[in-house]
Amino acid sequence: MDYYGIGFSNIRLPNDSKSYIYRYSPRVNTFPEEVLLHEFLHTLERNSLEYGFQRPELHDFQKYGYRNEALIGQKKWYEAYMNKEIRTETGNIGLPEDVYVLKPAKASDFEYSYEMKNIFIEPQNIIEEIKQIFVNIGRNIKYIF
Repeated sequence: MDYYGIGFSNIRLPNDSKSYIYRYSPRVNTFPEEVLLHEFLHTLERNSLEYGFQRPELHDFQKYGYRNEALIGQKKWYEAYMNKEIRTETGNIGLPEDVYVLKPAKASDFEYSYEMKNIFIEPQNIIEEIKQIFVNIGRNIKYIF
C-alpha cells in the first residue's frame, strides 16, 4: 500500500480477543498471513523497480497461470515469486536474489524517518488517546512549516 507517496505499509490488527482474526475459520481466513506477506512483497517489488531489476508485477499472478485458491489463497504464487520460480518461455522469473539484501534505493525513503520504539503502543483509554493525538501533532508540525 502506498501512503502519501512514501511507500508505507500499515496493517493494524484489532486488540479485541473476540475478533475473528484470532480464530481460524476456513470460511473467513484463507492463508491469514497473506496480507502481511503481500504488503512486504510490494516493498520488495518497488525496491526491485528502483534498482532497475526486471520482475513480474505482483498482481499479475493469473497471467502466469496461478490462481487464488481456497484455504491457501495465493501462497503458491508468492512462493514462486519470491524464489524466482515462475516459468516462462524465456526461463524462470521472479524477484531477484539481490533485492533481499539491498536497502531502499532512494535516500528520500529515509528523509522523514524517526525512532519507532514507542510508536506501536496503542492507547488504552480516552486520556491516552488524546495524549497520542497531541504527540502526533507535535511530531508532524515541523513538516507543515
